[in-house]
Amino acid sequence: MIENGTGLLTIGELARATGLSVRTIRYWSDEGALPPVARSTGGYRLYDAASLARLELIRTLRELGLGLGAVREVLAGERTVAEVAAAHVAALDAQIRSLKVTRAVLSTVARRGSTAQETALMNRLARLSAAERRRIVEEFADELFQGLDTADPVILERMRNTAADLPDDPTAEQVDAWVELAGMLQDPGFRRQMRTAAEFNAADRGHASPAGESLWFAQRLIRLAARARERGIAPQAPQAEEVLRELLGDADRAAVLERLESAADDRLARYRELLCVLEGRPMPAHREEFGWVVAALRARAGG
Repeated sequence: MIENGTGLLTIGELARATGLSVRTIRYWSDEGALPPVARSTGGYRLYDAASLARLELIRTLRELGLGLGAVREVLAGERTVAEVAAAHVAALDAQIRSLKVTRAVLSTVARRGSTAQETALMNRLARLSAAERRRIVEEFADELFQGLDTADPVILERMRNTAADLPDDPTAEQVDAWVELAGMLQDPGFRRQMRTAAEFNAADRGHASPAGESLWFAQRLIRLAARARERGIAPQAPQAEEVLRELLGDADRAAVLERLESAADDRLARYRELLCVLEGRPMPAHREEFGWVVAALRARAGG
């Protein structure tokens, strides 16, 4: 304390009492967060015991990352500490998420050995807002099914609800998957390919067909083909004919083969794999079942 009997403290004495630097305390005072209660005859700023408590609060809030503007609002009673803390938590969450995306992009760049152009594209796609990602996905689905009134509505809804956002804590693989998926969704060649598959789906259905029928057929195919593979039945074996009859009945097998070959395309398979990576689901495990049916139909084509 100064020796004038006032019991007031200089900035130097505040510094010794709190462990803060004189420079920091002077800066906070200059910014209006810690106004002096008086001045000495020599013009030095003086502070009281309440100033010391105020200084400790300023330090706490600053250590928690709050700006001086928010600190002044708390000290002036304009906002409570709880209100400021809640706002700061939201800001921190956004910052943390941004940092995680940055880390994932850099990890992907390092692993791929990406060029500057590829890095810029990857960073842009990774930082799209959820609304922007949703727009890309919905435009893709709408283009595929435009004018196809008999397309399965369950399939359309599933495609419109495709994973359009990165997880809160994305891995480098998920960032990589989203970048690759976004590129595919905007690729005219892939869109034409998917449009063909959508047209097949619409042609296979009548207006009276129940919603979800396409998914039901795929599930039935997987079940029957898996059972045949477990029994060791080769696609070319005579017993495979029984499986095909149970699955297809009297359907046009050439038309079914054409559709299955379209759906089994490598790019379509990659599309499904990327969705699994983004959604944290196991990779599709049914290539073998579809391949078995395709091989069985090919073995009997023209027969």
